[in-house]
Amino acid sequence: MKTIFTAASNKEQEQDVNELFCHVPLLIIVDRLKINRFRLKNLFGVPHFKEDLTVIENSRFLKHAIELFRHQATHNPVYKAFLNHLSVDPISISTLHEIPFLPISFFKSHEVKTGEYIPERCFESSGTTTTQNSKHYIKNTQAYLSNAEALFKEAYGELDQYCFLALLPSYLERTNSSLVCMADYFIQKSAHVESGFYLNNHQALYDKLLELEAKKQPTILIGVTFALVDFAENYPMKLKYTTIMETGGMKGRKKEMTRAELHALLSTHLGVEKIHAEYGMTELLSQAYSRADGIFKMPSTMKVLLRALDDPFDVWTANDDRRQAGVINIIDLANEDSVAFIATDDLGVFSADGGFSVTGRVDKSDIRGCSLLAV
Repeated sequence: MKTIFTAASNKEQEQDVNELFCHVPLLIIVDRLKINRFRLKNLFGVPHFKEDLTVIENSRFLKHAIELFRHQATHNPVYKAFLNHLSVDPISISTLHEIPFLPISFFKSHEVKTGEYIPERCFESSGTTTTQNSKHYIKNTQAYLSNAEALFKEAYGELDQYCFLALLPSYLERTNSSLVCMADYFIQKSAHVESGFYLNNHQALYDKLLELEAKKQPTILIGVTFALVDFAENYPMKLKYTTIMETGGMKGRKKEMTRAELHALLSTHLGVEKIHAEYGMTELLSQAYSRADGIFKMPSTMKVLLRALDDPFDVWTANDDRRQAGVINIIDLANEDSVAFIATDDLGVFSADGGFSVTGRVDKSDIRGCSLLAV
């Protein structure tokens, strides 16, 4: 039975956003002097965004992002109210640096939706027992899964090459996890009889890995960090045909460690040279992957920018030759039915090859289940 979500009217959403600004830090709501102080007018038509996102080339990313920005500035009541509060005229925006990014906390307090629709499902962040969880209302689940498959293919090739083993306790115990939804889809699409989920049955996982290694079967073990650590410490082994992919998430269950320490531990106990990683979150419909050293490559549907800690409008890209750390802003073109321009609370830095790494969290930001890991 499909769950029905009741949405507030556009007017109510905009009023709620205005009230929320009373609680948003001053730096988030200051007016940017470079932006013309005009109210948004519906001077542009509604563009068509249902093209195949996986074939978007870098040269087209800017054009697509600006068109999507203007579309969401008109048809997303939460984002529209946010831009109005900043006195932003969307027509004046012509570069990625100028786009205002919606603070990720709005996913906790509002239904962030572009257009009116009844969601097929709602993804919800894991968070902790003391935090309010984010909610992402999904218009088309299959579009999310197809995009996830395409981005995996960009990084690793076809799904049916691999056997997928998913070690996701705590996530499996919830029915609204985007990570579990994606992992389940990968398991089904792999069509490998040995693919499957594992909760806390580490002995069964150990036996299965030995069996797959004996068959020389390429395998991906994707797991939440604390579970991978538990497994590696209790079941050390030498893996040759298995890729270990961590998704973050100590969830306060173990002593915190840096990503370098984590990868060294997993490499030593599981006998692999490099640890891979997936960067995703409830609020994003795209994922970035790291094949080594915690350096993520931006996929075709995602662009990462960094902003200064003391000025949310001081923004730079990997091409700007600024190697200082900043707070991560994300453009996710797959978020066409929510909002594509998100100011996260993750700290990061660009690498020399144009990738990025996540170095921690902004002080006093909510601890997220997938982000309890420093670099």
